[in-house]
Amino acid sequence: MTALTGSSNPAWVRALLSPWWVAPLVRLALVSAYLIGGVDKALHFDSAISEQAHFGLHPPAFWAALAIVVEIGGSLCVVVRRFTWIGVGGLGMLTAVAMLVANDFWNQTGTARFMALNSFFEHLGLIAALVLVTMLADAQPAASDSRA
Repeated sequence: MTALTGSSNPAWVRALLSPWWVAPLVRLALVSAYLIGGVDKALHFDSAISEQAHFGLHPPAFWAALAIVVEIGGSLCVVVRRFTWIGVGGLGMLTAVAMLVANDFWNQTGTARFMALNSFFEHLGLIAALVLVTMLADAQPAASDSRA
């Protein structure tokens, strides 16, 4: 795994991360919530529309359909390492919209503010992890990862 070459990680960490299947499994885990969310929205489109309307996104059917395409399509881009930057860009933008619309801690107080603040920064961390996936895609060409 060329991304770990010259790493300052201990040998045992490199050994744990070096099997061919670790990177694809980690990419799948990273986007699993998006994949599940996209499939669930597709299977329950009326609920997806209601969710978008609840958060004030209009027209809600458009936003629900867009969320499905981005969640499934972007996730597949990340998992198969093709057009990773497009997939990550879409997922990152979707996550940014979600964190601004659904986690508006600045408009809340008490326990609701605490929960929204935590969720806001969890989403920010997820966006950062997605950016790292794009950076690693540049650092490690897909051709060198023949089984991923």
